[in-house]
Amino acid sequence: MAKRLLATLQDSTLFLREWLANPQRTGAVAPSSPKLAAAMARWLPSDPESYVLELGPGTGAVTAALIKRGLREDRLIAIERNPNMARRLRQRFPSAHIITGDAWQMDVLLREHHEPVESVGAVISSLPLLNFTPAEAETLINKIRAILHSGGKWVQYSYHLGGGRHKSATHFRRLASKIVWLNLPPARVNVYQK
Repeated sequence: MAKRLLATLQDSTLFLREWLANPQRTGAVAPSSPKLAAAMARWLPSDPESYVLELGPGTGAVTAALIKRGLREDRLIAIERNPNMARRLRQRFPSAHIITGDAWQMDVLLREHHEPVESVGAVISSLPLLNFTPAEAETLINKIRAILHSGGKWVQYSYHLGGGRHKSATHFRRLASKIVWLNLPPARVNVYQK
């Protein structure tokens, strides 16, 4: 219990420090709550051999929920731009494929990875899409669509609690939309299917 509390405190401190240094890039002042992480992790692909791509995993709150839900660590690919957070992820999840880089370069990063990945069964995104221009968001969403298997799911949360869908998500079918109140701040989880 004390070890878990210390890890949570260290993760929260790292998040706050990185957010203060660059709020546009980090997008959150604290790691996702266990409730938010669980709400995202429930959308894993049914095929246990499918890769899952996590974008903006931070210190790994959602990553841990994905593993707890049954994702094999070696089937997880995470792209984290912040080198300090990527280093923390490698320590916590040594069998996962942690890539330090920009999610907007996911196609190149996945192609050049030591085990190239052509497609994934799900994309779990904690990126603050509303912090980016509409053109940047559309570019990212098109890359998400290109990497997903047919029928694959894109899970995205936002602090914007309105029920509307992201303008660039028109090529996806929305499967679910739920507000998770037990998060700081509360967040909406949208689930789209290719």
